[in-house]
Amino acid sequence: SQVIVHDVNELTEKLFPIVEAMQKHFSAGSGTYYSDSIFFLSVAMHRIMPKEITQIIQVDLDLKYKTNIRDLFDEFDNFPEGAVIGIAREMQPVYRHTFWQYRRENPQTKVGEPPPDGLPGFNSGVLLLNLEAMRQSKLYNQLLEPTMVQKLTEKYHFKGHLGDQDFFTMVGMEHPELFHVLDCTWNRQLCTWWRDHGYSDVFDQYFQCQGEVKIYHGNCNTPIPED
Repeated sequence: SQVIVHDVNELTEKLFPIVEAMQKHFSAGSGTYYSDSIFFLSVAMHRIMPKEITQIIQVDLDLKYKTNIRDLFDEFDNFPEGAVIGIAREMQPVYRHTFWQYRRENPQTKVGEPPPDGLPGFNSGVLLLNLEAMRQSKLYNQLLEPTMVQKLTEKYHFKGHLGDQDFFTMVGMEHPELFHVLDCTWNRQLCTWWRDHGYSDVFDQYFQCQGEVKIYHGNCNTPIPED
């Protein structure tokens, strides 16, 4: 098997012009830092990787695998027509919080509501990027354009700080058909920060996950259970 190492500075150089417009909406702090571009790598991976690479799985470091990662590649076969990215739902009410103004103006909305019927947003700890589909999707590439990003952030009154995850979440509110939703067992997030920050009443509706966990995600430095 072949291992190819990519230079972060080279990647950032290619990324910056594509994702610069996004950064002011979805980066921590204010301003657009060149180095922050790397947090948007997944968004434009199809423009940076060589054409012969058709699928990539991108994962966070704070994960623990309970199954062979090879099994996750089978999920690419489950993508519906038109979907370009496989991603699990966010398991805390973070986007219930972020979309508060939109939710107040649209009381019937599913935006920020818990599963199974709501749209809780996404967590980018485990990402299936169908690069071929991303390259071919006219809709997806239109959504990367600065004017479209601006339009959606205005519509949803969206200001985030979680990089690619915020972009995918916002786009998913508008165009859920671009995403294949992975089962929560593929990205079982453990962070409970929002339980103690104003959302204890609804927290469990977001946090519950039935089934045998395949990947644990110790986000916000949460310890991962020992075997």
